[in-house]
Amino acid sequence: MLTIKQIVEDTDKVIRGLEKKHFPHAKEAIEQVLELNDKRKYAQSQLDKNLAEVNSTSKSIGALIKEGKTVDAESAKAHVAQIKEACKTLQEEMDKAAEELQDLLYTIPNVPYESVPEGVGADDNVVEKMGGMETELPKNALPHWELAKKYDIIDFDLGVKITGAGFPVYKGKGARLQRALINFFLDEARAAGYTEIMPPTVVNAASGYGTGQLPDKEGQMYHCNLDDLYLIPTAEVPVTNIYRDVILDEKQLPVKNCAYTECFRREAGSYGKDVRGLNRLHEFSKVELVRIDKPEHSQQSHQEMLDHVEGLLKKLELPYRILRLCGGDMSFTAAICFDFEVYSEAQKRWLEVSSVSNFDTYQANRLKCRYRTADKKTELCHTLNGSALALPRIVAALLENNQTPEGIRIPKALVPYCGFDMID
Repeated sequence: MLTIKQIVEDTDKVIRGLEKKHFPHAKEAIEQVLELNDKRKYAQSQLDKNLAEVNSTSKSIGALIKEGKTVDAESAKAHVAQIKEACKTLQEEMDKAAEELQDLLYTIPNVPYESVPEGVGADDNVVEKMGGMETELPKNALPHWELAKKYDIIDFDLGVKITGAGFPVYKGKGARLQRALINFFLDEARAAGYTEIMPPTVVNAASGYGTGQLPDKEGQMYHCNLDDLYLIPTAEVPVTNIYRDVILDEKQLPVKNCAYTECFRREAGSYGKDVRGLNRLHEFSKVELVRIDKPEHSQQSHQEMLDHVEGLLKKLELPYRILRLCGGDMSFTAAICFDFEVYSEAQKRWLEVSSVSNFDTYQANRLKCRYRTADKKTELCHTLNGSALALPRIVAALLENNQTPEGIRIPKALVPYCGFDMID
């Protein structure tokens, strides 16, 4: 969440940033934050003043008794009792203002960087780069859901029987391709210096609040009501929460973690062509990169993550493009975000496969994730994450873009992991 210092010192900048994200009533929300902060500070100052007076007066009572000034001593005792009652009221006012302030800050998104373009939605995102191999498909090329049926590698109907729509069953070479991609992505991440983590796939509410999924995306997460636990939408949540309430040493930064997990998203409100086949699932596999870094180095970390994801797509021989997201299309928590999309030749559309984001201090402030500098000062870290990569749409693009009359060709980089070079 935004820090009070950030809001107080750069009020106009914060309001402009929230307006760039099209956050409704940005000015009113920030004014309310400032008002609650003033209430909290005033109550705190009055409380400190009263407590100092209690201490001072209490010390004088003994002296008055020794001097035989019983009436004055009793009067002082009554005054102390009166101040203590006032302190109770002030404490309640301060606690109430602090709680309301915290609740309000949780509902306010991160402020985007100046380099984030203006815009309302996906149509306003800026194409930064395009690359990869052009694809020429045979006549009557099939979309991946038809290819999955033809080669018996993914069974969508069986998934509906077992669970419901959006939970496919991978079979034979389809399952082996999934496992190959997971191992390929993890090996590439380890080679780039990331430490592999195997975290839980359910988290508590504190973890959801720490990375910003709660309260913003509560309706999109699967909730285990009995135990008040949430199925993770991404490994970002458990891995980043490793550093909740942690003070790192400056020498430990940047922290570089990667993790493969299953991910779960309700995808409420999704419909039409966007949900066909593997395009939008409720459960899917993903390898995630998470970095914790110093503010002055986080921009370089972000670029290194972008280069890593681009390198994966090149090795998979897929046509891709990189988008700089506009303010209106960015996530609640991101300060800047780039999306990677691969082109589906059979569907004639771009499919998002990764978002690589820098959250500045927004998540770290929620998490109380800090680092100690060489001169022993404690500062908030920057947090970053990105998919490297999400599997469903990668699989969709691999199946569609590599179909031939003989079968589906496997990219050279994946052959050692698959153990086969064709799906036929």
